[in-house]
Amino acid sequence: MSGFTVLPGRPAKRAAALVAAVFAISSTAAGATCGLCDTEIVINSELATCFLDKYGELAKLNDPAIAVDLSDCTSRGIVEALPSPDFSAEPPDTQFMISRTQLDCLKNKLEQPDLVLDPSAKIDLAACG
Repeated sequence: MSGFTVLPGRPAKRAAALVAAVFAISSTAAGATCGLCDTEIVINSELATCFLDKYGELAKLNDPAIAVDLSDCTSRGIVEALPSPDFSAEPPDTQFMISRTQLDCLKNKLEQPDLVLDPSAKIDLAACG
């Protein structure tokens, strides 16, 4: 034998405590940063208005990562005239994942009076947290 005695139950308790500590640390870190969250989104005025309308509902969620779905916010009814081609404009994001902090930050950025959203604008959320 190797010269040490294994006490029954002790290694299992230590392993359980170690696993619990690892999960506590990783869940705390997950709350601080969101690995799946977008760091920038492209949005236009129509989707921005829809986001601001949905903000109250989204703000009630207590999740560290919030899935935002604006796909139901597109125009319906009469077909609008096609805009002149603007190849520099990126298509807006209708679905994205943001953290709770980014949710509030995006709302604040979209409420800035000098923000130009059409044909689309890229909003940087990297500094939002």
